[in-house]
Amino acid sequence: VQLVESGGGLVQAGGSLRLSCAASGSIFRINDMAWYRQAPGKQRELVADVSRGGVIRYADFVKDRFTISRDNAKNTVYLQMNSLKPEDTAIYYCYADQLVVGIDEYWGQGTQVTVSS
Repeated sequence: VQLVESGGGLVQAGGSLRLSCAASGSIFRINDMAWYRQAPGKQRELVADVSRGGVIRYADFVKDRFTISRDNAKNTVYLQMNSLKPEDTAIYYCYADQLVVGIDEYWGQGTQVTVSS
């Protein structure tokens, strides 16, 4: 399974970006899909995730600013990011998993989001 992200870029503080991630390949039934991020010198952290059934979790630092959604028919997950702050600058990674024999986990290559002050 391959995950391809798009939508990153450079934006001023207070601006918006929309990230997309499409899964392709040997897909049986994608379960969880999520967005993580990693800033320079920091550990990768969860931004938001959404289960196949639509249960959503957000990190406290993005509540009321970011919205995660998914299209199961397209095996695609989105992240709408509003009111961006310089501290949101990071590489954003898409994540997905599915149950095959065990849980198989997949990661995208990442897309850079840079927020200028």
